[in-house]
Amino acid sequence: MDSTVIVTRFLFGALALVMFGLGLSLSPADFKRLFKHPKAVAIALALQVIGLPLACYAIIVGFGLPPVFAVGLMLLAASPGGISANLFSHLFGGNVAMNISLTAVNTLLSIVTLPLIANWAIGHFAQGGQVVPLQTRKLVEVIAIVLVPVALGMFVASRRPGFAARMEKPTKIFSGVVLAVVTVLAIANEWKTITTTFAQIGVPVLLFNLLSLFAGYYLSRAAGLDKPLATAISYEIGIHNSTLAIFIAVSVLGSFQLALPAAIYSVVMYITAPLFGWLLLRRPTPVTAPAR
Repeated sequence: MDSTVIVTRFLFGALALVMFGLGLSLSPADFKRLFKHPKAVAIALALQVIGLPLACYAIIVGFGLPPVFAVGLMLLAASPGGISANLFSHLFGGNVAMNISLTAVNTLLSIVTLPLIANWAIGHFAQGGQVVPLQTRKLVEVIAIVLVPVALGMFVASRRPGFAARMEKPTKIFSGVVLAVVTVLAIANEWKTITTTFAQIGVPVLLFNLLSLFAGYYLSRAAGLDKPLATAISYEIGIHNSTLAIFIAVSVLGSFQLALPAAIYSVVMYITAPLFGWLLLRRPTPVTAPAR
């Protein structure tokens, strides 16, 4: 079996178990509280749909990236938050219910916004005529990997609250182990790609990743959101679904070169995201007005 398939199956299976663990710590009240935070939802969606593509365009122009990498990076910017965003948010004190809800909403929006941004990028940077069709496959994936395990975990927690409380610590330990294993496998699996292309696009990809994380957190804090909400938004827009970007580049557009920015990003984010989370944990939490 191809190593990429092995890594992907391991990641999806492990994350499904992690999502079940997250569900054990959630209740319907967590999601009802989202309606009390329209400002948080508006900030997250505005950054995802407008802010990140504009920032990505500025990076492309600033570094003078060739068309193939420019289109590939725009594909990544247009992709919704990845499943791992929920995991990182859980580990570093984010509002996980916000993450899960934003992932679902962003995924639905991406069915329209991703093709629009991708087709614009192709026409602007490559003057090509390829067309990216609307994608519904990702919606099914999110339901299978995120929503179903979380729903099962919440169901178990509602029936066995004692068991859910006992499993909270083991779940976090398991999540940390998953991150470590995934990081090693991702680096090993993409090592040749990284060594041959990092010198050309590594810095722009890293900058985009860091800019997404920091903008999500600090703009949210500046808008008066509390730390858990800001952390959730930071990871939601800072951890993109690189798998979706790679899928579109290779399967829809038929170009592995277009997938290189997302391939490098898939490794970089597993290094920067824990470091960013560690930074957040070390920072004191100032008192802010309640988020709206």
